[in-house]
Amino acid sequence: MSVNSLQEKNAGFGTAPVFFTAISTILGAIMFLRFGYALGNVGFWGTIGIIIIGHMVTIPTSMAIAEIATNQKVEGGGEYYIISRSFGLVIGSTIGIALYMSQAVSIAFYIMAFAEAFNSLFEWILNTYHVPWIVEKLLGFKQTVSIPALFLLTAVVLIKGADLGVKMLYVVVGILFFVMISFFLGPNYVDVGGVLTTPPQTFDLTAKVLNHDDFFIVFAIIFPAFTGMTAGVGLSGDLKNPSRSIPLGTLAGTLSGMIIYVFIAWKLTTSASPEALSDTSRLIMADVAWQGYWLIPVGLAAATISSALGSLMVAPRTLQAIARDQILPSSSVNKWLSKGKGKTDEPFNSSVITIAIALVFIAMGEIDFVAKLISMFFMVTYGSLCLISFLQHFAADPAYRPSFRSKWYLSLLGSLMCFGLMFLMDTAYALVAVIMLVIVYIVVNFTNDDKRNLAAIFQGVIFQTSRKLQVFLQKAEKEQSTSWRPSIICISKDSFKRISAFDLLRWMSQKYGFGTYIHQIHGYLSRESGLEAMKMKDQLIKDAEKSYSNVYIDTMVTPSMTSAIAQVMQFPGISGKPNNLLLLEYAKLHPENLEDIISNFNLIKAIDFDLMILATSERGFGHRKEIHIWITSNDYENANLMILIAYIIVGHKDWDGAAIKIMALYPDEHIEHEKNRLLMLIETGRLPISSHNIELMNHKPDTDVKSIVAQKSAGADLTIMGFRSELVSHNGKEVFEGYNEIGNILFVNSAMQKEIK
Repeated sequence: MSVNSLQEKNAGFGTAPVFFTAISTILGAIMFLRFGYALGNVGFWGTIGIIIIGHMVTIPTSMAIAEIATNQKVEGGGEYYIISRSFGLVIGSTIGIALYMSQAVSIAFYIMAFAEAFNSLFEWILNTYHVPWIVEKLLGFKQTVSIPALFLLTAVVLIKGADLGVKMLYVVVGILFFVMISFFLGPNYVDVGGVLTTPPQTFDLTAKVLNHDDFFIVFAIIFPAFTGMTAGVGLSGDLKNPSRSIPLGTLAGTLSGMIIYVFIAWKLTTSASPEALSDTSRLIMADVAWQGYWLIPVGLAAATISSALGSLMVAPRTLQAIARDQILPSSSVNKWLSKGKGKTDEPFNSSVITIAIALVFIAMGEIDFVAKLISMFFMVTYGSLCLISFLQHFAADPAYRPSFRSKWYLSLLGSLMCFGLMFLMDTAYALVAVIMLVIVYIVVNFTNDDKRNLAAIFQGVIFQTSRKLQVFLQKAEKEQSTSWRPSIICISKDSFKRISAFDLLRWMSQKYGFGTYIHQIHGYLSRESGLEAMKMKDQLIKDAEKSYSNVYIDTMVTPSMTSAIAQVMQFPGISGKPNNLLLLEYAKLHPENLEDIISNFNLIKAIDFDLMILATSERGFGHRKEIHIWITSNDYENANLMILIAYIIVGHKDWDGAAIKIMALYPDEHIEHEKNRLLMLIETGRLPISSHNIELMNHKPDTDVKSIVAQKSAGADLTIMGFRSELVSHNGKEVFEGYNEIGNILFVNSAMQKEIK
């Protein structure tokens, strides 16, 4: 039976359980045991600051949960389901495991706090009766109550299921209501040493004890008091209408809890001295409340057992949902944990593991340590939920249509607050939490087939950001030719035969430029050719990933090179600015493509495009250690562009340590002048070209340039040469022939002279 059918079959709860689970968890252990400690250490205004900062996290998180829950059918697993379906299973389950740990550890925390409710009873027994020493030892042992309470509560949940747990919530909330009334009606004022005295006429709202704890240490201990608002989300699989109940229940619980805490802070401040408040060995609320000596321990017991019950219902369901997603490395473990028991699909096996984890932390017996640990896990979960909401606002996904919408700035605030407060509370704990998440992520990523990574998660935001930037760049003033940056588009029909053109494109696009690679498929567009194009595109992208290129790849079905060139020269640039450089290629041994290039040369030059024609050889790019640039007086306008291209290429790591050599052919009377000009150009342009790598030669009228190039550049890994448009129009392919003795040659034609600043 599927998760969906189970949910539909067993769902029966309305909004009330979500609210009562949240409010009974919020008004829980921390309120009774540590809220006075906060007032004593940071004062009234400091405590109000803690409440405000804490709710700067919880209110955006509540709104984020409400938003996400009204956009999708929230199934079993609650918060985990939301995170995993928004972030993908790998990252979602990593955060989900942290969430599960926070829920499991919370059980231990609440059970330990429940045991504190019996301190006054045990103290009365020891002071009133003479008991055997073994009983005295047991009564002084914290686990005397907590361990039996854990097993008893587990038996209740496993035998009676979530239905009984929800019914108990109503009783607990009723008890809390009367306890809070007794607290606010309490007339007592507690001074140092627990002495009841007459309250002073005025109160110092900034008063705190000497040697008080740091603000963020106090915050880390108090923060779990505000985290109950999402407890009801874990019941999503048992709700009639999760998309309605979750927003109403969580928001109502959060806001109600915040208001109550402000009044509690005021009541305690006006009812006890800072010294009495900071004494964690006493239950200060019991001293203040009317009939507090028995009502407050009852309230503490009811609130903590309710919170423990809520966590005990939610945590196994989270683990069960994780196992049903096949997240854990072992399939047999996933199968065992995902099993439900009975008609209500109670997560029996997951409960066993959860109880074992809780038992370990109960054995530790340190309530403040557990409180800090819970804070870290909750911060990760809440920060992730707020981040999902924030990203969805900017992704503008048509499928994201929540009936309740938060504000993007609130979600961003909540996310930043969570991740920032983690390190402000305790850097060591935060680092441990981050390291644990990284380890879990590595394991899950290795064992899970869902490989959606961060790029896929944020692609909606990336699309929207890219669109806005491209529109902005289109409207903005265009760069002048004096500030040239290559925006290259390459077209080739031989992508699967040779990769030299793609390599050249990725080198020039890695850092300084932008590149688009188009694979031409000869034919007419049809369903069959379209499918073939998609298949080839996927293969090219996979091949490109191996070289970590920054090149955008696409395919095009066209009947001729002429139509292909005409189309690509009209493509918008991926940078948001127009393309300005066309790269074509042919093989020296099989120069069929050269014929196409020559026949379409006038079309290419009809638009002011710079042009590169790569003539590839069997040697390829050799060892990638030496680039030769050939400059003559006949192609002076191409010189600066050729130098810039060489500079960009050697900036890639594949050409690390490569040298650029400039070979210049000028008439004898111009050699000295041109040499000085080149040296000045290199110096002022800060180009990585040694003066020793500049060689000027006499260009006589009868000089055979091709033979000189063949002689001087026989060992070059890339030779760059300029050519003039009118020569191609007059001599055709002869301009590019006669260089078979050397390796790859890049022929360059600049639409206009570039300036090297």
